[in-house]
Amino acid sequence: MTRLIEFLIALGIVAVLALVVGVVLPDHRHISESVETNRKMTIVYDTVNNLRRFKDWNPLVLRDPKVQLNVSGASEGVGARLDYASTQGQIGKGSWEIVESIPNEKVVIKVEDERRGHDKTVQFLLEPTGKNNRNVKITQTYDVDYGWDLIGRYAGLYVSRHVGDDIKLGLGRMSTMLAGVPNFDYRAEGVPLVDLKLVELPAEDLLVVNAGNIDRNNDAIKQSIKNNLEWIKRTMEANNLEAAGPVRIITTDFGAEKYAFDVALPVRRKGSAPAAAAPAEGEEGKEEAAKGPAALVAADGEPLTVKIPEGAPVEYVRTQPRRAAFGSYTGYMAELDAVRNSVRAWALTHGYEVTDRPFEIWKGGVDKSFTAEGTYDVYWAIK
Repeated sequence: MTRLIEFLIALGIVAVLALVVGVVLPDHRHISESVETNRKMTIVYDTVNNLRRFKDWNPLVLRDPKVQLNVSGASEGVGARLDYASTQGQIGKGSWEIVESIPNEKVVIKVEDERRGHDKTVQFLLEPTGKNNRNVKITQTYDVDYGWDLIGRYAGLYVSRHVGDDIKLGLGRMSTMLAGVPNFDYRAEGVPLVDLKLVELPAEDLLVVNAGNIDRNNDAIKQSIKNNLEWIKRTMEANNLEAAGPVRIITTDFGAEKYAFDVALPVRRKGSAPAAAAPAEGEEGKEEAAKGPAALVAADGEPLTVKIPEGAPVEYVRTQPRRAAFGSYTGYMAELDAVRNSVRAWALTHGYEVTDRPFEIWKGGVDKSFTAEGTYDVYWAIK
């Protein structure tokens, strides 16, 4: 009996000590880790200001490759939300939701998960750094409150290891991911690229000529385009077709000395009424899809029957409806490679991977496009 009493007394002392220690332990934990990248501030901010690229850097996906992710709410900024669900008990269910966003400065995210604690917040703080502020320092912080949850306060002893290690790993992966984005500031002051967004492209009927590798010389490129448009014109006349929009150039390779591209023209049966553009479709990102300003003319219900004149290097192509990253540009044709890379950078920061070849609709015609007044609608299809 004496031993039992001694045991109970010892147990009581341990419980009191545990209670006292729990009371004096911090009721709040704060973690901060940083990484530096040489990407433009615009690229970094846009990447953390939406949650579509969460899967590409957050360690959660490494722990459970089968975790279910669902992006909803606003396309970016305040209201953008990601919910996740995993069958693995240590992950469970949770969500991230952007609750505050200051351009090029910080993004604040409310976090809900099954770990102990409440009022959990992740912040991404962005700061120009390096020589001439060319780099960006990304600081990710994590804050959690435990209140009078004493068990939670004890759990807080391990936050630096559990959550902190994840933050370090995630920032490292984010830095690697950002390195794959073309380093073009598509929102810099004076950049004549506007209206960046996701659009729906309808199916189209095109007559296409492969121009081959042309010298990077304006006169050579212009003459090649005009010569190939003559072949397309002959093919239209032979098939009772008419142009359904401006000429477009499809880029295969823009090298240091050579430019490989296709010349294409949308066509329709002569005298036929323009078909309605295809309706917006798609799952993720559907909410921000819209028709492009070029007012693309959808193909008729049935493919055209096109007979290619003998010797003409023309091909008839019927495209499929698809989504594309889009931007409008005004300026010299020679700058279009940087514009294309800017459109691709925008797409990647917003969680869309480009595919196939980019193309531009030369809205002002061929001659004007070789002046400072050239106007283009730039498209790059996404997966």
